[in-house]
Amino acid sequence: MRSSQSWDGAPLPPFPAGDAEIVAMRYEFGPGEKLGWHHHDVINFGIVEQGELTIVDINGNVKVVGAGESLIEMTGTIHHGENNGHATVVLYMFYIVEKGMSLSVQHPEIPLL
Repeated sequence: MRSSQSWDGAPLPPFPAGDAEIVAMRYEFGPGEKLGWHHHDVINFGIVEQGELTIVDINGNVKVVGAGESLIEMTGTIHHGENNGHATVVLYMFYIVEKGMSLSVQHPEIPLL
């Protein structure tokens, strides 16, 4: 994959001006599990190793990513992930951040439906 846009077509934000740090995370969530609403101020991308991940943005746009597929995540747009399938989702995410910067901003004030 090579792109200067996230999956929703928005351009990626400018690269951090300070010292760069790369963060790799492995996430697992079971069938029916939903992540809370959040947004990213940092560039990040991921690969679904197992299962099927559904991403829903605050405007109702939906992106489904299956095993073996990758995506460039949205920045600045509130969204959440959910597992609507029958298998556990295993997701690897990679973040390019300014050293010490938060990977995401949570929005617990927005209820999940």
